[in-house]
Amino acid sequence: MSNPNLSEKYIREHSSNFADPIFTRRDMLMRTGMGFGAMSLSALFGINPFAEGASALAPGAAPAKALGPLAPKQPHFPAKAKHIIHIFASGGPTQVDTWDPKPELAKFDGKSIPGHDGVAYGSPFKFTKMGQSGVEVSEVFPKLGEVIDDIAVIRSLWTDIPAHEVAQRFMNTGSLQLPKPSVGSWVVYGLGTENQNMPGFVTIGGRPEWRQSSFLPGHYQGVSVNYSRGMNLDDIILNIRNQFSPQERQRRQLDLAKSLNQMHAAALQKDAQLEARIEAFEMAFKMQTEATEAFDVSKEPADIQEMYGKTDMGSKLLVARRLVERGVRFVQVEHGGWDMHGGIETALPRTAGAIDTPAAALIKDLKQRGLLDSTLIIWGGEFGRTVTKDRNGNDAPGRDHNGRAMVAWMAGGGVKGGQTYGATDEFGAKAVVNKVHVHDLHATQLALLGFDHEKLTYRYNGRDFRLTDNYGKVVKALIG
Repeated sequence: MSNPNLSEKYIREHSSNFADPIFTRRDMLMRTGMGFGAMSLSALFGINPFAEGASALAPGAAPAKALGPLAPKQPHFPAKAKHIIHIFASGGPTQVDTWDPKPELAKFDGKSIPGHDGVAYGSPFKFTKMGQSGVEVSEVFPKLGEVIDDIAVIRSLWTDIPAHEVAQRFMNTGSLQLPKPSVGSWVVYGLGTENQNMPGFVTIGGRPEWRQSSFLPGHYQGVSVNYSRGMNLDDIILNIRNQFSPQERQRRQLDLAKSLNQMHAAALQKDAQLEARIEAFEMAFKMQTEATEAFDVSKEPADIQEMYGKTDMGSKLLVARRLVERGVRFVQVEHGGWDMHGGIETALPRTAGAIDTPAAALIKDLKQRGLLDSTLIIWGGEFGRTVTKDRNGNDAPGRDHNGRAMVAWMAGGGVKGGQTYGATDEFGAKAVVNKVHVHDLHATQLALLGFDHEKLTYRYNGRDFRLTDNYGKVVKALIG
């Protein structure tokens, strides 16, 4: 026979009671301790437990729910562009032989030009109107001419100092002298990256200064890749694959380093350099499979490889597309050889020919994959060239440095293609109509990514810094 006292006790203990919601701090910790542990565990795995659908995250996908400094972020306003591929034509391309035809200069060929030292050097290359837009394209860029309706050519660009090192620093960091963060670092700082198993900023070639994060935290710095067609995949990004320890042991080593760093931060203070170094090791661990696969262009269909061309530059731009496809935010590919003080007639077709087919293929490929609208492509160097013969005319003449007139083009990412913007004087020596300074170019790039360049700032040494310093205006005519 059942005990009525026990029955009453059971009912009493399992019925609602006014005092139930009221409990001590000790009771609260006892009831929620396991939940706090689960939340801590989720943080270790880079998952935001408060985000919608967080439990459904696919490994390696790391969408907007991921935590950490490289997690995807929203820009100031909606924009189409989500990625940038910067083809840096280091050396300073000649504007009047590539994208800025000047018939008047040809009339003065071999003669003195008022206001200029030396004798005029008319372009030896023909320009033809191409595409539905009828933009004039030099004969050295026949393939790019086929996609000119997707390209906006800026003919009125100019810079401050036509010296290679200074001008290259300025184009890549917005600073003439002081070491400041590169454009790619600012972009990743503002937007984060879409794939937590890959760096947000990758450079293929180029100087360390062009990818530096400077006073921004180290995880925004670009990852340098020494890539060429046919390289052993393990040699492309050195030191990401440990030859002596399996991944399980590497994971334990990184966890130990992280724990020791947390103890150091709690007992003393945070060490930014130490944290950045541990973050770099963490990224290298994650990259061991995905990064190597991204650089394996042999996995592309034969027709795609042929379209880009089986050359170093063709493979580099194909890799750039594969990186963007995998969520990398900013990819810079250096293409040098534009410093032509002599021998332009033979040097320019060779250098331009190396980028013509791959760059056109990149535009076509991104377009057919539905990625061109979200990927901004930029081509250009650090300054332009003179309209007179260098060293007053040699048997194989070239052109000297000129910062008052230079050229660049952009495609995709919200750019209004099939147009030229701005103009130089009748000889192509100086930008005179709708002038675009380097700061203006940077402001326009950030606007295409959804940023007000005056508000994308970082506080350092007591003041707010930005990519465009205290200057820059958005060239709205370039935005579609």
